Amino acid sequence: MDRLIEILEEVIPGVDVENTDRLVDDNILDSFAIISLVAELEEEYDITVSPAELVPENFNSAKALWEMVQRLSE
Repeated sequence: MDRLIEILEEVIPGVDVENTDRLVDDNILDSFAIISLVAELEEEYDITVSPAELVPENFNSAKALWEMVQRLSE
């Protein structure tokens, strides 16, 4: 998960990504940032994020993102 935190900090610098659970709901993570994040995650973890996964619940927190990455890695 440490690498995921690093990726999030690169995509949205200056945000306490470890303790925020409303990244999408509070418009911290916008559509452009989500596209960048998905590209980074797909490359880093060798996964494919389908359109069905592009829901706020999967992107609102680092924990939710990590759970999605783990699920897609199986």
